[in-house]
Amino acid sequence: MLIYKIFRAPEWQVLVDHGETDGAPIDIADGFVHFSTATQAAETAAKHFAGEADLILVALDADALGDALKWEVSRGGAEFPHLYRKMTMADVSWHKPLPLVDGAHQFPEEMV
Repeated sequence: MLIYKIFRAPEWQVLVDHGETDGAPIDIADGFVHFSTATQAAETAAKHFAGEADLILVALDADALGDALKWEVSRGGAEFPHLYRKMTMADVSWHKPLPLVDGAHQFPEEMV
């Protein structure tokens, strides 16, 4: 199963430049990298990235992350995937721009 991380362009660039990242400021503060499932990603974008352009959607294979990935109850009582180690470029299955069109983020067709 694929899970998803939304990065602002500078956060994505850290991963590209260094090959690993502790994530966004909220990830660093919380001590793990936050992810969403395909069904959770649009709500995550609306809640945490409303109106923001220049976002990158990154997909990772949840099974490949092993024991470092924990499913924990978060928003609305739903379980969200949290990674308790650095995220690496080797973890990335694919990445795509997440454009903002008429105030809403447009997710790739394979997710909807």
